[in-house]
Amino acid sequence: MVQVPISMASWLLLLLLVGGSCVEAPYLSVGDGSALEFEFPERSRGIMVVSSRYGGNSTGTGQPRLRVASLAPDVLAVENISALCCGASGFLVAIRSGPAGLAPLQLRLLDRQHLVEERCDYRVRVAAAVVPVPALGHFSENPVLYVLLPLIFLNKCAFGCKVEAEALRGLARRPQPVLLGIVGQFVAMPLYGYLLSWALALPQGLALGLVITCSSPGGGGGYLYSLLLGGDVTLAISMTLLSTVAAAGLMPLSWALYGRLLSAPPGLHVPVGKILGTLLFIAAPISTGIVIKCKLPRVARLLLLLLKPFSFLLLLGGLAMAYHMGAVILAEAQAPVVLAGLTVPAVGLLLGYGLAAGLGLPGPHRRTVAIEVGVQNSLLALAVLQLSFRRHQADMASQAPFVVALSGTSEMLILVLGNLLYQRLWPPPGP
Repeated sequence: MVQVPISMASWLLLLLLVGGSCVEAPYLSVGDGSALEFEFPERSRGIMVVSSRYGGNSTGTGQPRLRVASLAPDVLAVENISALCCGASGFLVAIRSGPAGLAPLQLRLLDRQHLVEERCDYRVRVAAAVVPVPALGHFSENPVLYVLLPLIFLNKCAFGCKVEAEALRGLARRPQPVLLGIVGQFVAMPLYGYLLSWALALPQGLALGLVITCSSPGGGGGYLYSLLLGGDVTLAISMTLLSTVAAAGLMPLSWALYGRLLSAPPGLHVPVGKILGTLLFIAAPISTGIVIKCKLPRVARLLLLLLKPFSFLLLLGGLAMAYHMGAVILAEAQAPVVLAGLTVPAVGLLLGYGLAAGLGLPGPHRRTVAIEVGVQNSLLALAVLQLSFRRHQADMASQAPFVVALSGTSEMLILVLGNLLYQRLWPPPGP
């Protein structure tokens, strides 16, 4: 088997006969007769050469004809068949591959209307394309991150200054918003991800990535969006911390169900170290902010003045960094994956808001629950995929968390800008 590239997105697969005999199939042959299965790249066009040692009979007229059918046309399609030129005995079969899979072939050699030979033992395995995905370590190498780190620390300290002790006591007495967030994040969203992958007929790798992304806890930006959209900051911080802890146990449970439905390999690896690191990264500066609020009230007031500008700047910086990291993914992502990524944050927002409204929660709590359900920790999902699956499958699956992260950040930015415009055009009545 020789592969000759004909363009950036296409391959020419040449399967040549180099001799040998075949007892069961004396006429038709693909390759040298030593292999019955051949590999072809995903979503490519190429040519397969089928050789024939049949020269026709004395009474027949015309040349023998070949018919080739793919028994899995969604994986491999036969576009046309033509005879070899220059007196060579054989046929050129133009093929086009779809998503990864195995396609058995049916070869029928005809002389006039007489069936000379039929073979169904050849098959083509369409191999998944390897999508280059930035390694997890590249996130820390992004120069934008070093500019944002001091702002991130100050921003989280300022959020600590926003935490209200009375609000925490209220959540301890009435934890319904926190429970709603956990139900939405770990029950409703994974179900939506599975149904969406089924409706869009996503390949297994992409379906795996989508379900794991939808099974992830709320992202660290949830309380930032709650601040900018009039949510309850104390509730948002509490929900983010608790859902991150719950992810260590609920993500494997979710995957035990949907992994079986998707016929996925067992052994989901939940990176407990990364979860603990996320908790520390959130809890340490926020705890510092609480101490500042108690011991240094003037500094706390200054941090609160800077909170919204810092938050908006971090939102823009995070969006720029996400697009920089996901540029390769966006170039290779297929339309169904992009469509799925666009709907996940929006559906999460609507679902969370509907659940909160159904329990009669006040407006700020409704917005906070909606944001926590609609914003996933895509970096955690990416880590789970890279640690749990083989490289080519992990690379394909990683399209989902990147697209969801980019879509979610973009959609939340649109909501924030829309809210600012609304408040400017229709300011709330004064006291």
